[in-house]
Amino acid sequence: MRLLDSLDATARQTASLEEVHHRPWPLPEGGWAQAQTWQQLLFAHWQVPADVLRELVPPMLELDTFDGDAYVGVTPFELTDWRLRGLPPAPVLSSFLELNCRTYVTHGGKPGIWFFSLDASSRLAVEGARRLYSLPYFHARMSRRPHFTSVRLDGPGEHVWDASYHPEGPVFQAHEGTLEYFLAERYCLYAVRGGSLSRAEIHHLAWPLQHAGARIYRNSIPPRPLDVSGEPHLMFAARQDVLIWPLEPAE
Repeated sequence: MRLLDSLDATARQTASLEEVHHRPWPLPEGGWAQAQTWQQLLFAHWQVPADVLRELVPPMLELDTFDGDAYVGVTPFELTDWRLRGLPPAPVLSSFLELNCRTYVTHGGKPGIWFFSLDASSRLAVEGARRLYSLPYFHARMSRRPHFTSVRLDGPGEHVWDASYHPEGPVFQAHEGTLEYFLAERYCLYAVRGGSLSRAEIHHLAWPLQHAGARIYRNSIPPRPLDVSGEPHLMFAARQDVLIWPLEPAE
């Protein structure tokens, strides 16, 4: 058993800094700001036309594609053990459900994530993330049983997710150059703050992935006019410990 497997959540989060060989660039300077643990996560991705996606992403970002193909993803999971650096997780406030919709972009040689939306069951988490990271968070009514369901309570229009999913097969780590690596191994996120592009660095271990099966009953999460009616590419991860740096101007 690896040492990390025997540590509690806060220790695992910090200990992840001891493994950096898998990163595409060095750890950022300065200290990380917050830690999170993501559990029972589904990666559901659909291939979408790059020209349609281009209209939905800020022009200062370049679309990141795999073999010329663009992707949009929806990732539901349970977020646990959220904490600020130097503090333990706060009771009740540190765990909630989240679902995000994302695509892949690059800037300055650093491929990362662009979020179309992030739904969370915690109103406090929504307000905090909007202010600190300028991300499009929304409050939602969410549940994990019997399915993972999310109904957005903020903003116009209907935004609903309802799906059941499960892992299939052994755990594996994606190899560089594969679609699985392209979709999962991301070490920064991008946001626009005050009209300027910003970046937040992220650190985690290489993803412990499994193939997945899912039944998606409703999905009105991706922005129009993206078509996600086809069969998605599915992956599952039981757990990932994550460190996130403050949002800074992108060079």
